[in-house]
Amino acid sequence: MLIDRTDEDMALAAAGGDRVAFASLLARHYDRLFVFAFRLMGARDQAEDLTQDICAALPTKLASFRGEAKFTTWLYRVAVNAAHDRRRRAATRSKASDGWGDWEINRRATISETNEGLDWLSQAMSALPADLRDTVALILGEEMTQAQAAEVLDVSEGTIAWRMSEVKKRLKAHRKTEDWP
Repeated sequence: MLIDRTDEDMALAAAGGDRVAFASLLARHYDRLFVFAFRLMGARDQAEDLTQDICAALPTKLASFRGEAKFTTWLYRVAVNAAHDRRRRAATRSKASDGWGDWEINRRATISETNEGLDWLSQAMSALPADLRDTVALILGEEMTQAQAAEVLDVSEGTIAWRMSEVKKRLKAHRKTEDWP
């Protein structure tokens, strides 16, 4: 009967693959292990995670149990080591994530500035006559050469060059009237 067996006997049996002995060990020590994990970690959610990690690793760890120490002493050592590992991983993640907040703030600021610039450009472009807007859309938007844009619009390359020059003048004038940097 398992109730009469010592923890050490059950641990050795569980190490040998006895599932009933393993289940009995967990039933006896789970609550004690959780309370200890709570003391080690200081937060319920972390204690729950740590306890689950220990229980999941216990079948493998039991292979190292030799029965020289009390099972509870050995289990506490496993828990302390698991807590140290968890804290090390958390510190590593924290260290690795340092600066990400600043990076995200800068990324959002850049996106905001880009959107403001695009909004200004869209507004300024809508103020252009259709022929200039069409030319800019082909040259800048579609990255066509002036020759290609001239072919699409059925005008001369000189006309395209003039239109682009006119667009630049109008955008500069528009920027000055709106205090755009």
